[in-house]
Amino acid sequence: SIAKMSWFVRLLFLLSGVVAVSASVWPVPYRRFDSRPKTDEFCQALYPFCPTGHPDGSMPKMSENDVVEVYSMKAPVWEFKFGDLLAHFHIIHDAIGFRSKQTGLNYTMEWYELFQLFNCTFGHVLTDMGPPLWCNQGAACLYDGIDDLHWSQNGSLTKVAEISGKIFNEMSDWVHSDNTTGIYYETWMVRNSTGPESKLWFEAFDCASFVIRTFNKLGELGAKFNTSVQTNYTKITLFSDQPVHLGNASTIFGPKGNETLATEIRTFYEHFQSHQPFPSLLKSLLEAFDTIVLEKKWYFFYNFEYWFLPMKEPYLKLTFEEVPLPGRKTVTVV
Repeated sequence: SIAKMSWFVRLLFLLSGVVAVSASVWPVPYRRFDSRPKTDEFCQALYPFCPTGHPDGSMPKMSENDVVEVYSMKAPVWEFKFGDLLAHFHIIHDAIGFRSKQTGLNYTMEWYELFQLFNCTFGHVLTDMGPPLWCNQGAACLYDGIDDLHWSQNGSLTKVAEISGKIFNEMSDWVHSDNTTGIYYETWMVRNSTGPESKLWFEAFDCASFVIRTFNKLGELGAKFNTSVQTNYTKITLFSDQPVHLGNASTIFGPKGNETLATEIRTFYEHFQSHQPFPSLLKSLLEAFDTIVLEKKWYFFYNFEYWFLPMKEPYLKLTFEEVPLPGRKTVTVV
């Protein structure tokens, strides 16, 4: 149709001047950093990050011959505000619990956003010229105690392994390194289809992926897991054909950038500005629907670079998928 042809010509124009780069390896590897940078003063948390956590993310040292129980812990996102509501949609937050048999002390370890989920998912459009500002750091938090009621009332608190104090201390060193080099939160997974043989373009980096990485590391260090336990995790997936690399903030928004593309990216993220009156927010979300579903466009931010996603059905899907504990083979999808 003329309308479809018009959109296609417009898209070609937007991408003119952009050197399209396809990744040589899919999924695109998550970028690691040498250290954690200072956050922008604009980024403010509605709820303070890790208010009772150990200073500087430090971990307790265990006696090497201690026996430490390991727990998989799950609770609905924003349970403090909505109770078990989001559990009905399998929107679950994940954490790990530890209990020293020698001391009887308990610890909770989780990885989450410094400035809440919406800030990590969508950039802030502050000017008509510059790039969106991202408040997307995430980090590990370890604090004393396990709130049994919080985790077990609407979620789960399940023992999955026993490890030695030596393995715990080795894991602690790894957590410090992982937390220093993996600094930003990524909400979305991106695939090309829903089938079991689908191509994975981008992996999420969130609370669940931290728990999965930690359990896998414990397996590498020699931990033996209770493989009768099934562990499922929330995944929010976007669906697109092969992504096109567009560039970073400097190459797109700088003096020699692509002004038309820069405007298009700002316009896309203007649909998702949380600090607007409800009528404006509703209008923005309807415009976002047109962009994503009708025009099949998404400007995706990953590794501090922008990618164009040619969106396709079903566009977005929330699943509760099993990622097996080390040694477990069965995989189910809810």
